[in-house]
Amino acid sequence: MSYEDRIRQERATMSKSFAKLADFLLDSYIEAAFMTASELAHELDLDAATVVRFAQTLGYKGFPDLQREIRQRVLTDLLVRPEQAKDAESVPGVVTNAMQDLSLALEQTRISLDTDALADLVVKIGEARRIVLLVENPAQAAAYNFVHFLEQGGFPIYIARSGVADLARTVHTSTLQDLLIAVEVSGQSPYIAGALDAAQQKGLPTAAILGSASLNSARAADVVLAARSNPSLGIGIISIESIIYALCQALRWRFADRFSGAEQAIADLTADIQYTND
Repeated sequence: MSYEDRIRQERATMSKSFAKLADFLLDSYIEAAFMTASELAHELDLDAATVVRFAQTLGYKGFPDLQREIRQRVLTDLLVRPEQAKDAESVPGVVTNAMQDLSLALEQTRISLDTDALADLVVKIGEARRIVLLVENPAQAAAYNFVHFLEQGGFPIYIARSGVADLARTVHTSTLQDLLIAVEVSGQSPYIAGALDAAQQKGLPTAAILGSASLNSARAADVVLAARSNPSLGIGIISIESIIYALCQALRWRFADRFSGAEQAIADLTADIQYTND
């Protein structure tokens, strides 16, 4: 059983100190591979004896034995898997090629992303009374991440229902103070472009975050942020995620005061709610 399997097996019953160590060894094992027990304890604000007891609890004689296994994992990452990946007809080879395809697509999107349009959208979001997302099904996860982020800054945002009547109702009830943003990967939801076009004809502010600049919604949006077109739906989804991530970072920079302290306040409220429930 690997050190990772041992940690996961025991994680649920660990003390707070042990859990802190466990998470660090799972998430930051490369750093841990080159730390002494004392250095690791200092990094996590623990004592060295806790690190030793942690290793022994997992069945190792001490931290050096645990660290030896962690270092082997690092060596496998750096030396063994790259060698295995040279065989394109193997799992490591397929994974490596997939990651390279994704890296290329993200780099192409980075180069072609219109940062002037992104800056314009940042301004429009800041001015909007309400932000309404018209979302194609493959882009739902990206849209929810966008909502999650903007809500932390106090921006009023929601995802409209995708039915034809629902989209029509959304356009009908929107005002000039609202901002309608289409989020589409491949144009599989044809009514979104139609709804955006109706909104534009009504004079409503519109924008689109798209997996391709040729999608119909691009022609009905005041501001367009588009990824480089790719035949892979999976890459398109991740490209949309990357654009939304970049947009969110620009919003955090532009409206830093709105986001300041939000995550801590939410964490404190979460603790209060859990305490009340207990």
